[in-house]
Amino acid sequence: MSYIHGKAIQMTVCINNDQHKFIIESGSHCSIVAKDYLDNHFVIWEKKLFPTKANNLKHASGKMTSIWTIIKEIIITHRKGNIRLNPEFVVLDDAHIKGLLLGTDYQRIHGIDSYNSKNRHITTGTNKEKKFSLDINQTSTHEPLEELLNEFREGQFSTTLSSKQKVSILKMLRKNGPEFPIG
Repeated sequence: MSYIHGKAIQMTVCINNDQHKFIIESGSHCSIVAKDYLDNHFVIWEKKLFPTKANNLKHASGKMTSIWTIIKEIIITHRKGNIRLNPEFVVLDDAHIKGLLLGTDYQRIHGIDSYNSKNRHITTGTNKEKKFSLDINQTSTHEPLEELLNEFREGQFSTTLSSKQKVSILKMLRKNGPEFPIG
């Protein structure tokens, strides 16, 4: 299942017969994955690393530390046929991403266009006739407030804000996540 979150598309993909959260993001120039995510979801992933050229990565809070690069075969399941990709992900030591993020690098190289129509299709390569609809569910469920607080754990609130104001800010950040590049 897929859903729109700002300008990003979130979906579930298969890696080694397990389901993982996958984000197609137009704002990231490279595909990335957090070291913590690999530690929690994959066994012996360190042996599959190779050096990275992406060593000058930055986000709104400062510079990110890239460790190595890893290739993961992913399968985007679809009722008309699966899409199999082998993207290179830059492994970041200090990223707070709960999944794999496919950046514009891989989208440009392999001709993936997820924003070519109002109905959100994926096309691969130069064959614009072969489109895969993402079957997007516009109404998505959100995580409980405790998980939201954990996600933004490095953020600090002004001491003058009430609890109600803090909750309101967290909900706004959740709703407009891609527009606020935190973590």
